[in-house]
Amino acid sequence: MKVLITENLRINLDSEMWECRHCDKVLISARDNYKRGLLVYNRDPREVHKPLLDPTKYTRTYSPDPDWCRLIEYYCPDCGTMMETEYLPPGHPPLRDIEFDIDAMKEQWKHREEVLVPPIGNEPPASKRRHTHNH
Repeated sequence: MKVLITENLRINLDSEMWECRHCDKVLISARDNYKRGLLVYNRDPREVHKPLLDPTKYTRTYSPDPDWCRLIEYYCPDCGTMMETEYLPPGHPPLRDIEFDIDAMKEQWKHREEVLVPPIGNEPPASKRRHTHNH
């Protein structure tokens, strides 16, 4: 069974692997940080946040200093979908922002229906709506 996690990622509970939702690429063990299975672009934050003041005249330009801050972008190695971005000090390892107890997740989902498309809006799926009377 595949469980949707983000707009770009899902976990295949049968193989215990992270997968790209766009191209079905198997990335890395679901027990590991999914970012380790992605392509990484270590970007100079000044490319995104241009200086507001002339750097030849001012030391503080309202643009992140690359000696203190890096913009890290993570991409699917097959389809190139951007999966995540994060700001980190240079040399800092990737943050582990998603971590699941895979055994507990398997137990939770063993009697559930697989969700292939996330519901849109505030309404629960039709099969989960309660019967009501409008008297």
